[in-house]
Amino acid sequence: MDPLAVLRDYAARNELDKIIFSGDDILFGSDYTFPANTPTAFTSKQNNRPYPLSAAVFLAQHHDLKHTDFIQAARLRRIPPVSLPDRKTFLDFLRYGHNSLPSADPLLPSAFPPQETHLHPPSPPPEDPAAAEEATTGAQIRALERPFKDRNALLDARGRDFLAVFQAALRRQDEQRKAGGKDAAASSRPDSGAGASALAKPKVVDRALGDGVVPIILVPSASQTLITIYNVKEFLEDGVFVPSEERMRATKGGKPESVTVQKKLIRAERAGAAGGAVSFEVRDKPASLKSDDWGRVVAVFVLGKEWQFKDWPFKDHVEIFNRVIGFYVRFEDDSVEAAKVVKQWNVKIISISKNKRHQDRTAALEVWERLEEFMRART
Repeated sequence: MDPLAVLRDYAARNELDKIIFSGDDILFGSDYTFPANTPTAFTSKQNNRPYPLSAAVFLAQHHDLKHTDFIQAARLRRIPPVSLPDRKTFLDFLRYGHNSLPSADPLLPSAFPPQETHLHPPSPPPEDPAAAEEATTGAQIRALERPFKDRNALLDARGRDFLAVFQAALRRQDEQRKAGGKDAAASSRPDSGAGASALAKPKVVDRALGDGVVPIILVPSASQTLITIYNVKEFLEDGVFVPSEERMRATKGGKPESVTVQKKLIRAERAGAAGGAVSFEVRDKPASLKSDDWGRVVAVFVLGKEWQFKDWPFKDHVEIFNRVIGFYVRFEDDSVEAAKVVKQWNVKIISISKNKRHQDRTAALEVWERLEEFMRART
């Protein structure tokens, strides 16, 4: 089955949202599964090289993005971006079945050059009939052989939990650090009158995942921001943006003090590891954090206002965003002036659409990838 023919069929049925990237594979609902790097007959006009299936699927699902945003999103997902001259050609085929590519029928398997069926060199002619019959049988078997693994597949370690190995190494490193630094820790304890100085320089705990250390994510308490404590769980866990007002009306029992968000690490998920999800605690009241709690803060969704960081135990924005990764979520068609202050800070701007909910998952995935990269760099 030609994967591009399947992709065109899903586009015709408006079921592109059912196509899911899963590790190194692409799942077409429950119907088909293809390797993401499968070469297609969709070729580049610049170098005549075939685009992989992942590039075609990503273009089909995100063709409504501006080209600069599309290029950035594709590179973030490590997917070869489709160049601007090739977009229209492929989208015409996808939407209307037009075939304007150079070859006679380039989007069908028949457009590919025939592959050599024999994977081994032919044997020399035998000298006797028995050897000839054996050689013929061997040739028939070799003609039916197909490789099931390549050098990349052999490195795939699905089912092995390397996250547990990583956590065990971090635990040993922490134990060695504590054993070797007891005297230093004792001499650095603040006295009873140093409460203000202790708060000014919060205790930074090891941000190792697991070991009972639950990272904290801070969100604004203001209602005019897109991500609040009401809708952060759906956005980060499910990749769906629900307006805060809608979630606020559906919430019973008043505003929650905190929300727990669980997410399996992206690297472990792509490798097929069997490890469990990592829990994150989401709060919107920084004033309620204790000195030790500040050491667990790993991310903050910024409002774009200076007063959000009032009474934070850090001296300036440089120190804040060196210790904590910042995210600013905005609608993609908002004016540049709305993010003018944010662009002066070291934060990541995440754009979402007001109406195209299928793009929310890409935005949430970008948050997790940035956050995971930041946490690994800080451990």
